[in-house]
Amino acid sequence: MELEELGIREECGLFGCITSGEWPTQLDVPHVITLGLVGLQHRGQESAGIVTSDGEALPAFKMHKGMGLVNHVFSEENLKKLSVSNLGIGHTRYSTTGHSELQNCQPFVVETLHGKIAVAHNGELVNATRLRKKLMRHGVGLSTSSDSELITQLLAFTPPLEEDDSPDWIARIKNLMNETPTAYSLLIMYNDVIYGVRDPYGNRPLCIGRLIPVNADGKGKNSSETEGWVISSESCSFLSIGAQYFREVAPGEIVKLSKHGVQTLDIVPRPRGDTAAFCIFEYVYFSRPDSIFEGQMVYSVRQRCGRQLAIEAPVKADLVSTVPESATPAALGYAQQCGLRYVEVLCKNRYVGRTFIQPNMRLRQLGVAKKFGVLSDNFAGKKVVLVDDSIVRGNTISPIIKLLRDSGAKEVHIRVASPPIRFPCYMGINIPTKEELIANKPEFDDLASYIGADSVIYLSVEGLISAVQEGIKSVKERENGLSTNNTPVGAIGHCTACLTGKYPVELEW
Repeated sequence: MELEELGIREECGLFGCITSGEWPTQLDVPHVITLGLVGLQHRGQESAGIVTSDGEALPAFKMHKGMGLVNHVFSEENLKKLSVSNLGIGHTRYSTTGHSELQNCQPFVVETLHGKIAVAHNGELVNATRLRKKLMRHGVGLSTSSDSELITQLLAFTPPLEEDDSPDWIARIKNLMNETPTAYSLLIMYNDVIYGVRDPYGNRPLCIGRLIPVNADGKGKNSSETEGWVISSESCSFLSIGAQYFREVAPGEIVKLSKHGVQTLDIVPRPRGDTAAFCIFEYVYFSRPDSIFEGQMVYSVRQRCGRQLAIEAPVKADLVSTVPESATPAALGYAQQCGLRYVEVLCKNRYVGRTFIQPNMRLRQLGVAKKFGVLSDNFAGKKVVLVDDSIVRGNTISPIIKLLRDSGAKEVHIRVASPPIRFPCYMGINIPTKEELIANKPEFDDLASYIGADSVIYLSVEGLISAVQEGIKSVKERENGLSTNNTPVGAIGHCTACLTGKYPVELEW
């Protein structure tokens, strides 16, 4: 819950769509992309943008971008301006690098020697400062503060062996990947294709879905038919648009989506034989629970985190609950493992946001009460285990504990379904400074007293890794180098830098 309160979020979400068969298509591409972005709204709420194309020899890009939520940016009138289109890419943004301004909204469109390209980026370049200086030394002017513009400019560079009349996009993309090791997933639209790119460490997610025709009742006509292809940061965006999950883009993989299907163009290896470094906090908090990563559903991983937490930190109590609602799967797992009842103790007011205006001291002091109703009949006189997904600064959970005690809880034991966050992230996640984190303060030595709980225990780093990797595809599949659907698979590996301080690559300052 505190992650939500502090605004610790992903930088952004990507979504692309291309239709199969004869063009012009009957599929409403702008609406498909808009619905896909709505499914990724949790990854960024500051701005949204869509660029579409008819995919002709001299394609005319149509673009609309704006500040705010997806449904606010894309009215029916604005969507009409993006039609008729056969392909397009979209982006929803939460800024970490670059200010929250319209000029930083993506996708970016730039002119190259061979025509326009549109680019959308999720992540943050660990060597952005050096790349910015390098581009400027080459006489490239930059119009935004976003590191995503650096990517578009690097893609515009002509490789040494490229013919004047034939752009070598594989060489251009590989040149970009050689310039910066992580962290990024990219969508690049050029002429009649969309390229999907995931950095060699696989730090940011990217997956592919297959659009199948639907009847008027919303049910699929024929699952063997393909109406088009979509590519997204998370698979949770597929169901609402009638798409079936196809596979993940592998770390380092460059894929091409066209009217003819999906093709792997190349896989760029990691240097020095490093293991992959998928962000482990995608499982803990950032992603929607119905998304699939590494062959497993996020919800199931969070349940396993709760079960592992119960093994590591049992307590004599009467019931298990959570602060609604991101830690609910972990709380259910905890309750199942220790044999306690899962009971709701708080009722969330969904219409009070973080930006609610509090005009006076009285209303500020009632901050928690305006967000939660108390189900006191469920816990009065009982010992409560309250499972949360994080305690970052320690000042958000305290009023909730007091609220439960004032409403009759006999004891309140806090169990945290992730390890303490101790270090900042430099790969696309907005985390408070090291000094702000409660795990680095003296109060952490007696955190229970500091926040008013009877006890506080976090899940261990080893426990989190075990819970995540338990459900990943079998060792035999990885030894063969292929998954069950012929997706290239790399070595198991996750970035735990915010927990351990061990970054997957050397940082540049």
